[in-house]
Amino acid sequence: MRAGRTMTSAMRMRGTSDRATGMSDDKASCRERSPWGASGIAVVLAMVLSGAQILCAQQADNTVIEGSVRDASGAGVADASVRVQKQGDVRVDERKTNTDGGFLFPELTPGVYLVSATKGNRNSGVVVVNATVIGGRGRADLTLQNQNAGESMSSGATQAAEGMELVDKPNFTVAGVTDWTAAGGHGSDVSLRTSESLTREALELKAKPGDSRTSSEPREIENALRAEVEKSPRDFDANHRLGEYYLKAGMYGQAVQLLENAYQIDAKDADNEHDLALALQGNRELERAREHAQRLLTTTDKAEYHRLAGELNESLGDPLTAVHEFERAVQEEPSEQNYFEWGSELLLHRAVWQAKDVFSAGAKAYPNSVRMLTALGATLFAAALYDEAAHRLCAASDLNPADPEPYLFMGKIELAAPNPLPCVEEKLARFAEREPGNALANYYYAMTYWKQHGQATDPKTLDHVGGLLTKAVTIDPKCGSAYLQLGILEASQHNFEKSIAYYSKAIEADPQMSEAHYRLGVAYDRIGERSKAAEEFKMHDEIEKQRAASVERQRREVKQFLVVVDKKAAGGSSNQ
Repeated sequence: MRAGRTMTSAMRMRGTSDRATGMSDDKASCRERSPWGASGIAVVLAMVLSGAQILCAQQADNTVIEGSVRDASGAGVADASVRVQKQGDVRVDERKTNTDGGFLFPELTPGVYLVSATKGNRNSGVVVVNATVIGGRGRADLTLQNQNAGESMSSGATQAAEGMELVDKPNFTVAGVTDWTAAGGHGSDVSLRTSESLTREALELKAKPGDSRTSSEPREIENALRAEVEKSPRDFDANHRLGEYYLKAGMYGQAVQLLENAYQIDAKDADNEHDLALALQGNRELERAREHAQRLLTTTDKAEYHRLAGELNESLGDPLTAVHEFERAVQEEPSEQNYFEWGSELLLHRAVWQAKDVFSAGAKAYPNSVRMLTALGATLFAAALYDEAAHRLCAASDLNPADPEPYLFMGKIELAAPNPLPCVEEKLARFAEREPGNALANYYYAMTYWKQHGQATDPKTLDHVGGLLTKAVTIDPKCGSAYLQLGILEASQHNFEKSIAYYSKAIEADPQMSEAHYRLGVAYDRIGERSKAAEEFKMHDEIEKQRAASVERQRREVKQFLVVVDKKAAGGSSNQ
């Protein structure tokens, strides 16, 4: 038994001996998860699982997908990246085209696949290939479109008109939804989890511009409006004005009652009915709100009505109808908000390449929109275009250096990307300089600096990184991720007693930080505290199991859009 415990300990220690970085989960706080600090036992397990998967693949009957990538003139495009993704699976197989633009994926399990291509600033539409026949061959012929063609920019209405080019002739159609789930072990889908986290945070950017429903009017106005209603309870204008006041103040229950009174008096007033639908939405009476939104659309094809209908359909579990409503909103009015809503809906349901197209068009039409560039950066990261994502987020931070959102996004993608990213270190240094009292600013700059310098362990680098991390935990004693990194710093110098103290503080700040438990177990093992090490390893495994189940549930709740390409618009074809 002793020999067995020693072997297990050795396996664990070998996986984390001198790795210098790590994070703890994907929340938008100082609590982050390590993108490159995998544990030794997880590495061994991943190797075993990988071997089993390879063996199964060799034994299974396969299918083949082949095709070509061409430019607008019809010439083959060499060295283009072709991505193949099976519906319902997050794993992506990627290969390069040959000198003639041809490609071949020879060992795929039968199923329906989404195929797309990209090279530089060009990408194709997504082609759906039905490759369900065992031993059969599916084909996808893709055409790259130049995103930068005709990109002369102007302001105001000219920009919006240019942005409409994508909307007037979209090269994709959202035709359905399918289940979207993922499997993976410890650290095997860090980029995916980061992408999911960034998607959620990108959706929260919807509320960033000032909400017009927030009232700053004095209380005296409310009293005067109430007096009018009391004097004339059947007066349309009196009920509408007081209902609108409560709507702007976020007092949705009161607003519903008054706006409904006005609606009963005059059901043909569209502005009142729209306000009523908004109040019902705010009051979580979604079905009734949708009924009014649909009624409005039967009489007036207005962008804000389509946008409201889209929001309500998404909330009521009908994303397919929702995305079409958001698209119609952009067709009717290519505003910054409508572009953002449409792109966000596509991104939420993992139509990544289409979201990229929409956010790109939105950023082209509204080049000064920080949130549009930020969301585009998150989308590019989801598409594994890491360097391009970094450039977009850096540009967003330059538009408004005081806005923290682009910095937080770039900090996350830097830590999750496989290689150091361009421009990020400089921008995060600026973030830390502008906000010295922000724990996350110091934390992300520390981690980015360390990664950009190759996780060096020379005294100068360690002092700089350690100083920033210490500053982060001084500002925010609940910044568990910074404590975790301080522990890793000490462990890299074989100061295990000090690392134990830091790991313990990380767990105190966040008891669910599985990596802190794991590394604490390794540190205990190094100093001979075997029983304590076993307890921490057990806790780590339990947390990871719970987290995996939670992630699986969350992913099952999200339906993935089934997107088909418009062959005439994209110039591609497929055998379905």
